[in-house]
Amino acid sequence: MGTGSPVPFVDPRTIVLLTGVMGGLMAVVLYFLQRNYPPSVKGLRYWTAGTAVLFAAGLTAATRGLTPDVVSIMLANLLIFTGVYLQFFGTEKFFERKTRFWPRYAMICALTLVSGWFTVVNPLYMPRLMISIIVMSALFSAHAWLILRHGGRSFAYRFAVLILVCALLSQVLRFATAWLFPTGTGILDTTPQNLIYMISYPFLMLLSAISLVLMATDRVRAEFEHLASHDSLTNALTRRNLTVACQQELERCRRHGRSMSILLIDIDHFKVINDSFGHQAGDRVLVQFVSGVSTLLRRADVIGRLGGEEFVVLLPETPTEVARVVAERIRAKVRELDSPGQFTVSIGVATNLPDTDSVDSLMARADRAMYKAKEQGRDQVVLG
Repeated sequence: MGTGSPVPFVDPRTIVLLTGVMGGLMAVVLYFLQRNYPPSVKGLRYWTAGTAVLFAAGLTAATRGLTPDVVSIMLANLLIFTGVYLQFFGTEKFFERKTRFWPRYAMICALTLVSGWFTVVNPLYMPRLMISIIVMSALFSAHAWLILRHGGRSFAYRFAVLILVCALLSQVLRFATAWLFPTGTGILDTTPQNLIYMISYPFLMLLSAISLVLMATDRVRAEFEHLASHDSLTNALTRRNLTVACQQELERCRRHGRSMSILLIDIDHFKVINDSFGHQAGDRVLVQFVSGVSTLLRRADVIGRLGGEEFVVLLPETPTEVARVVAERIRAKVRELDSPGQFTVSIGVATNLPDTDSVDSLMARADRAMYKAKEQGRDQVVLG
């Protein structure tokens, strides 16, 4: 039996093809997510396109030795850069960042042309490798920083950052080994360090696509939770969730001997607004009212809709006199709103009684005070 070069335990071309196939499968998954998820989840189109481009990149790179280098190397590199950049740009859209696609992509294309010089005109693997490492490292680090800054603390965002950091570290390791060990002539070389990179790359790309799916799913879950707890028209808390918030605050006040107040607000002559200007105008009044009141509230304060034109504002850590001041500011703010027909509000104020109060009794006092305000001529604040 003759002796020769040892056969590598894994074929780089197979790994490249495997990367492409997995990218194609994840592109299909993202495509169906894009078609079925609500339009409010931005960026899915770019995530899908980026993952599909990485699929094409894997197939193109696998033709090394079968097609001209300008295709199997230069075009493959451009497709890899484009796919990773599209995923990054999709995440910018996901977080509703206002950025432009073309200036940065033009830089990527320019670097690809420089890499092409070292592919076609002056074939040198080391400069091509350094350009690839620079572009990929920049994209991975920028992507990880973007999610770290604008993502939440859920598992989906943390997982995405972890995968991107691992991808960045793989590029750092690739850079270090390029100067310490023989580099070979391309991605299909069987040097140990290249095989390690080639084995890790498809799994990182697969996990990266999975992290995008998890981020989209997390956003949809958060939106459904928001819709379940907030009024669809005004974005105020629903009656049920408002009651829960009041109960929790009331229990906290009992434990710590604190004060809380609620404002029960009714829009005066709301039926007249609907009859005179139409129900769409009435809806605009409700939206403008909640939006205007929200600008006057603290982060801890809560506004909820009881139904129709009745709203409740929960004011934690607020005694009666301070609650009256807030109510007067709301009354004045409403008169300044630019809405169909001038409208006013009647407000009843109630503050919790130590140990004996319940949400129902607190609401009842605020309700009586609000009706007293209406009986006294509307457009005023009454303490309950």
